[in-house]
Parts: sequence; C-alpha cells; structure tokens
Amino acid sequence: MQIANKNYFQLFDLPESYDLDTDRLTAQYHKLQLDYHPDKHSSASEKEKMSAQVAASYINDAYETLKSPLRRAAYVLTIKGKDAERVDQSDLSMEVLVEQMELRESLSDLPKDDTALQALEELKSIAQGKIQKKQLKFEKEIESGDLSVAKQTFHELQFLFKLLAEIEEGEELRLGY
Repeated sequence: MQIANKNYFQLFDLPESYDLDTDRLTAQYHKLQLDYHPDKHSSASEKEKMSAQVAASYINDAYETLKSPLRRAAYVLTIKGKDAERVDQSDLSMEVLVEQMELRESLSDLPKDDTALQALEELKSIAQGKIQKKQLKFEKEIESGDLSVAKQTFHELQFLFKLLAEIEEGEELRLGY
C-alpha cells in the first residue's frame, strides 16, 4: 500500500491542474475508500492494518484538499515549488488591500438585525463573482507557469474566501442559526 508516494492528483488519477472534475474526484475517492478502508483489512496482520489506516488517512486528506478550491490552490502551488503559506508584502497589492478594507467596512457597517439580509445577499454575490474571476485567473496563471503571479492571486482568493465566510456567518447570525 504505497499510495503515500503519490501526490494527491496522481492518487486520484487526475491531471495536475487547479480546474478539476469534482465528480471524477468523488468517484475515485469512493473507489479508493473501498480498496483501502481499514474495516476491509480487519483480519490482516497488525502491520497491514496499520498500513490500511495510514492509506485511508492519506486518501481522506487528499480528498479534502482537492475538494476545497482554496486548499487545492495552495496544494497546486506547493507541488509546483511555491510556498503558499508564506506571504511577502509583494504578494499583496495596495489595490487589493484597499478593496478588502472597503468590502470588510461595508460588511461591518450593516445593521445587526435581519434588515441587513438583502445587503448581505448582495455583498455575498459580489464576493462570489470576485472569487469566480480570481479562480479563472489563477488557473490561467498556473497553466502558463506564472507561479509568482499565481501566488498573489492565491492570497487574494484567501481574502475573498474569508470575506465570504464572514458574510455567511453574518447571515446565519441574523437568521438565528
């Protein structure tokens, strides 16, 4: 069970690309889970049981990473030799920082009751549109090998996904969830 020698894309027999077929990812995940699930190896030796547990854990980590657009972007950068977690000042343009501050300000200025729901929905739509555009931009940058610019776009995506989560939390708070 030497699946840990494969990167996540190889594990699921997918091209090393940000844009991936999520249905195929899920199908491959279920297939691998059937093959490597620890319960399937319950009568095996202790070494084989441990190996099955390690394989299942690796499969789960790989699946969760590739399923998440943001985690997948970081992983793509990592396998291409860029440290996605390290942020330099050059990774963030002043324009992006100002835009983020303005979006966050408009979120924090909203009333704390359900009268803000329409504005939250509009802000959510804006954030989702920006995320879609940045994801397409990131994919093109990866395909062209422009990894430094792709890393900048990744950090912009991080801001946008965080903003989207904050908007959704605001909706849930106002709806009483």
